[in-house]
Amino acid sequence: MLKYLPDILSGVVVTIELALLIVVTGIAAGLALALLRSLGIRPLNWLIIGIVDLFRSLPPLVVIVLIYFGLPSVDLSPSGFVSTWLSLALVLMAFSEEIFWAGITSVAKGQWEAARSTGLSFGQTLMNVVLPQAFRLTIPPLTNRTIAITKGTALGTVVAVTEILGQASSAMSNSYNPSPLMMGAAAYLVLFFPVVVAARWVETKLAWKR
Repeated sequence: MLKYLPDILSGVVVTIELALLIVVTGIAAGLALALLRSLGIRPLNWLIIGIVDLFRSLPPLVVIVLIYFGLPSVDLSPSGFVSTWLSLALVLMAFSEEIFWAGITSVAKGQWEAARSTGLSFGQTLMNVVLPQAFRLTIPPLTNRTIAITKGTALGTVVAVTEILGQASSAMSNSYNPSPLMMGAAAYLVLFFPVVVAARWVETKLAWKR
């Protein structure tokens, strides 16, 4: 089994790179859309809602296939890595926008009014009063959704991304031995189990005291 280890480790590196890109860009884009939506510009809100609902409705694999095989028709040819990154980042963006928006709207209207009455501008109220409370409320659903979507890096195998599953599948095909797949499953467990435990710890630390 050890002879497959270099391939699996190579896949782990690609998976980590892909997951980090997805998390950073997806959450940042989702927060940006939620902040834009808070401006209350109706046509802009309709556009944001349409984009968010679109990517919440489409299965991630369908988005990957559309980007990888569809964009070449307009003279754009993203690699499998880029296609997987963009697809899962867009899906995470859509879900994180809804989570951030729910957090923002859950802050009592009276707190907005109290902050504005002290002379704070809309932007200052949003950044200094509303968002700190909203972030605390969004941690549990956001971490759960982020973990679920980043595990979708395995879908990159469909477009020849050499992440963990891709490397394990290739090694199994060459050796006619299921051992690489078992090692790949173990690699996913080693990679994501600490993330799940850390997310649970953060949720506990930031939970509202009852």
